[in-house]
Amino acid sequence: MRVSEKFGDAWVQVNGTAEVIDPPDSVEPQVEYFRCISGEHPDWDSYREAMRRQAKSLIRITIETWGPIATGGFPARLAD
Repeated sequence: MRVSEKFGDAWVQVNGTAEVIDPPDSVEPQVEYFRCISGEHPDWDSYREAMRRQAKSLIRITIETWGPIATGGFPARLAD
C-alpha cells in the first residue's frame, strides 16, 4: 500500500474512539478548532453561519494509544 510516491515525512498512528458531531452541534467545536489553529476570526457570526450553511461535521477522536513516530513513509513490509 502506498500513500504517494512523494510521501516521506514523519507520521504517527493514533488509535482511539471517533465521534462524529453533526450540525448544529458541530458549530461551536469548529469555532474552538479555528481559534486554536488560526486565532481570532474577523466575523464570528459569519463564520458560524458558513459552517451551518455548508453543513460541516466534525470528527472528534479520543486518543487511547499512539505510536510509533516514524519517518520515510510506510515500512517496506507494508508497502505491497
